[in-house]
Amino acid sequence: MNRRLACLALLSVVTSVAAMAGPAQAEKHGGVLRIQHMDTPPSPSIHEEATVSVAVPFMAVFNNLVIYDQHVARNSFESIVPDLATSWSWNADGTQLAFKLRQGVKWHDGKPFTAQDVRCTFELLLGAGEQKLRRNPRSAWYTNVEKVTADGDFDVTFHVRHRQPSLLALLASGYTPIYPCHVSPAEMRRKPIGTGPFRFVELKMNEGVKLTKNTDYWKPGRPFLDGIEYTIIPDRSTRMLAFISGRFDMTFPTDVTVPLLANIRKDAPQAQCTMRASGVSTNLIVNRDVAPFDDPRIRRAMALALDRQSFIDILSEGKNAMGGTMLPPPDGVWGLPPEMLKTIVGYGDVAKNREEAQALMAQAGYGPDKRLKIKISTRNIATFRDPAVILIDQLRHIWIDGELEIIDTAVYYNRVFKKDYTVALNLSGAAVDDPDQNLFENYACGSLRNYNNYCSPEMTRLFEAQSRETDFRKRQQMVWDIDRKLQEDIARPIIFHGTAAGCWQPHVKGVTLMVNSIYNGWRFEDVWLDK
Repeated sequence: MNRRLACLALLSVVTSVAAMAGPAQAEKHGGVLRIQHMDTPPSPSIHEEATVSVAVPFMAVFNNLVIYDQHVARNSFESIVPDLATSWSWNADGTQLAFKLRQGVKWHDGKPFTAQDVRCTFELLLGAGEQKLRRNPRSAWYTNVEKVTADGDFDVTFHVRHRQPSLLALLASGYTPIYPCHVSPAEMRRKPIGTGPFRFVELKMNEGVKLTKNTDYWKPGRPFLDGIEYTIIPDRSTRMLAFISGRFDMTFPTDVTVPLLANIRKDAPQAQCTMRASGVSTNLIVNRDVAPFDDPRIRRAMALALDRQSFIDILSEGKNAMGGTMLPPPDGVWGLPPEMLKTIVGYGDVAKNREEAQALMAQAGYGPDKRLKIKISTRNIATFRDPAVILIDQLRHIWIDGELEIIDTAVYYNRVFKKDYTVALNLSGAAVDDPDQNLFENYACGSLRNYNNYCSPEMTRLFEAQSRETDFRKRQQMVWDIDRKLQEDIARPIIFHGTAAGCWQPHVKGVTLMVNSIYNGWRFEDVWLDK
């Protein structure tokens, strides 16, 4: 609370200084924001999907209970602000989190928002109600939540099994919108109803997404825009040329690589761009239930074959970062420090690592005269395809010949959810820079997004222990120990953590790109066009 008061005091000072410096530029109403998109979103239902392709265009349709302040670049506990909730409080032993809800809010179809909608949303996520989600990628986030009760029309309480300070951070993510009780999950996949600043108009495969202004939005004067249009352009070079020519107001906000940013700064110097950590790791997933990858020697050999620095140099001119499962410092709070990372299997001398990998492959029966031929699957967008090509080249050093299998987004996620693959080059996004999101979602036994079925009851107990810890330094050390063990277990070899830029034209105002997550900053209710 003291930190929050200090932040508010500082904000007051900054605001006063700005006022003395001169009048702020007046926002303008009207206009349609034109944004590029890289592929067709699988559906508009945020709770059923696991890609930024859905989070970016559809976050503006919904509200959360709480949200990360859309004008603060770094997500943190200090930047969590009210949304559909007006206030919240924990009980003394940290087993109940109570929210007071905003009154007078309407769904896009005119029905009133109440506490029952919050209860229904979390019954979906907990799998506790009659209605069921088609799939539930973030169910692992809420394994500690026992139930959510409506204690009146505008009061709800989360009942948790044990203390979990990070629950509020998970609720603030763009991946945690509130759904209406009166609309089925099937209908939310076709025509979603929210309370947010924009209403859904249409999603057309290979064409785009259209949203229109919610003229009955509960926040007075918002949004400024009349609408938002996302146009799907599969080829990234074409997208960049279209932005440079002025056809679009914004690039897809995670689309601009280091080399492409140099081109934009040369050909469109007026563009506003932010390069930052994406919060996304590029990783190797291996179906350990399918022969020969049920042999731990082969999985370890594949991890040892990786030349991480080569990926980083080729793809980002050295700007991407090496790390474990958590976002590395200084961008991330929980990532392994560099001196610790150097001691982990596979992160040292590449030539020595590959010698060990070849010895393991030989033990498994492979060699220069008996090579292992496999398909390496990946999603059909450049951020997946480009590193997959490098991966194939590197695996040849240990007698593995990979054939690239490129899969459209909707099919790709269905395949990996069902474990219908052998080896894949995958990207995993950190919706929240917090261990409770990353560890439970990607490594807990039975999680839908634990794509390669890594399962260790011992590690799950460690996940739960760090979640309960309230002392930051103690928790950080626990997370470092967990991260080290995950890398040693070859749970999901992390190749690198990405950087990405988003760019917008100078007439676009009110945009803040977040620096430690690409999933939480797309409400767009305060964005306006100065033209």
